[in-house]
Formats: sequence, structure tokens, C-alpha cells
Amino acid sequence: MRVRRCNIRSRVVQRQRMSPTWLSCGGLTNFESLRRRQTCPASILLSGNCNEKAASEIMPLNVAKAGPETNAVALLTPTYARDVELCALLCESVDRHVGAFSKHYLLVPDCDLLLFSRFESERRSVLPASRFLPGWLRPLPPIVQRKRRQYWWSFRAMPVSGWHVQQILKIAATIALPHRRYCILDSDVVFFRDFDLSRYEYPGSIPLLSIPGKVTANQPGHARWVETSHRLLGLPAPTLPAADYIGHIIFWDQQATRAMAAKLEAASNLDWIDALCRTREFSEYMLYGYFVQNDASFAGRHTPSLRTGCVSYWDPPRLDKAELNRLLRGADQDDVAFSAASFSGTPVQMIRAAIEETRAQLRPRAATKQTAGLGAC
Repeated sequence: MRVRRCNIRSRVVQRQRMSPTWLSCGGLTNFESLRRRQTCPASILLSGNCNEKAASEIMPLNVAKAGPETNAVALLTPTYARDVELCALLCESVDRHVGAFSKHYLLVPDCDLLLFSRFESERRSVLPASRFLPGWLRPLPPIVQRKRRQYWWSFRAMPVSGWHVQQILKIAATIALPHRRYCILDSDVVFFRDFDLSRYEYPGSIPLLSIPGKVTANQPGHARWVETSHRLLGLPAPTLPAADYIGHIIFWDQQATRAMAAKLEAASNLDWIDALCRTREFSEYMLYGYFVQNDASFAGRHTPSLRTGCVSYWDPPRLDKAELNRLLRGADQDDVAFSAASFSGTPVQMIRAAIEETRAQLRPRAATKQTAGLGAC
């Protein structure tokens, strides 16, 4: 089958080949210079090769423009075809329970655009991964998979998995889209209580999940992510136990993310996506957490928190109905959402039914609490 190439993407690749030097670290952290570029995809944004015509051709018309309204929090969800039904449940719960956000962006592989197009709305945009990735990083055909994962290839590093690319997309979209604050939601998150995001608008403080001493030598995967984060950021080698920054309903500040990318480039002498593609194991949340923790100016924009308001199930075994209900019954009054890792294979319809049951049980309690509060007055 003959493949038609996009002229816009080809021109971008040609420009990158002609001028491989990406935007300097100073340019990355200069908000005024970036504000003029922020309607561009990250691959063009960081290379400094954006012009207004290319940006208007590449970016969809319903992406928010820079302005006062961008102080509100935007939602980011990287997802793909296997999680489409989980994503449907997330979108329904966001529309029902989440308030005061500016836009919800779904970041998907280009081949999944049509599948996710049904989620497009006035407050939600579906964006292809290629808008945020450099031209040298290309998806392999969907038929070329390992453990049912799609891979991206380049001449600069070994192929990287879709999970790897999703982490890169979170950073790239936070840098490129025109919002100062972001709330990152994986597609397996579902809200069961109202969640008002107005309190997290710029320039107020946002939560930073930080669990001191959580990562120990008995957790080799997490321990490697801690070590990798320090190496990529040019920080001294860490000691264990160390803080953990991984969770659900995670908030990022745009300027902090841009400064983090600049730090990655300064420490590696590579563009930041190139550096991450050459790293086999890393965690985007660990990177952000350790960067903020070690930068006093950005640490002041965050409030350390031990919890994120999401009841999370991270293990592989599939949940049955009784186990699912037990987890939801364990939610406290500050919890607003639930997440069962998509790789657990817990049926979406079972999650949907359990969430509806939980919501029904919460209504009487909320009404009783409200009545008691009015009586006290």
C-alpha cells in the first residue's frame, strides 16, 4: 500500500536536519519568548522553527489561544486504542464531576484519532501524538507490537514503547499548549465526587504529591527511577530511602516543566526528548518531583501533599466485584476518584457499576452533612 506523506511534517523534518540545534535552555525558561511560540507543537517549539503559517496548519482550530483564561487548569490524558472504554468512563466522570477547568486534551497515537473523535466537544480536544513529537521519532506500524504495545523508532536510540512515549507526551504537551497549569489524568481514572479546580489556578499554589522515604531498596523499579531522575537532572547520586512522587491526579506548572526540560538538556547536552529516548527506565512524575524539590523558586509554587484524592489499585491481578467495592468503601471524605490500573484487566462495566453504586451511597451522606451544617448555623 502506498503511504502518502504529510508535506507539513516533511518540511519540519527538513528544517530539523538543516538546523539541529534546539531552543536554548535560556529560551526554554523565558516565558515571554515562549508565549509567542506556544501554539506550536513541542517538536517545533523547542527547535525554534515555528512560523505562524505552519502553526495554523498543524494545530486544530479549537485549541485555546493564550490569554487570561489560560490561568485556569487544563486536563491532560495520554491514551490509546486499548483504553478507549476506560477513557470513555473518565470523560463521562469529568463532565459530571470536574469543574472550573479550561480544556481537556486527549493525546493519542495518530492511528487512533478516528477512534477517539467521538470524545471531541467544546471543552475537549483529541490531539495526535505527532503534533508534540519531533520528526525523527516515528511510530512503527500497529502490526509491529511486543506484548500488545506499539513502538516508536528512530536512528538515535533503541525503539521506545507507547508507555514511554505517553510520558514524553505529558511533558511536551505541558510545554507547548497555552495553559499555565495542568492536571494529568491517566485514562483509568474515574471521578465519583465533585472536584473544583478553581483553587489551583495560576498564580496560586498547586499540590505536589511527595511521600518521603517511600522508595526503598526493596523496590528495584522505583529505586532505578529515583537514580535515573537524579542522573538526568544532573543532581548528586541519591540515597535510599527516597521520596516517591508517583500517583494519580497530578498537577504540573508549565514554567516549572519548561525549566525541567532545560535542565535535562543542560545535563545531557542533548535535546530533552532525545535524552529520554536514550534512557531505558524513567518516570516523568519522579523527574518533575525531584526537579521541583531541588529548585527553591519552583518549590514555592507547590504545596507538598501525601495524597492526591484518588483511591488507587496498582497491582496486576484482576479485581472482582467484592474487591472493587471494598476498595471504594475505603475512600475517605477527601477522595474524589478511583483508579484500577488498566493492565489489571478489571472489566470497565464492573468499574462503572461500582462507581454508580458508590455515588448513590454518597448522596444521602452529603445531604445529611449539609443539613447538619445548616442546623449548626
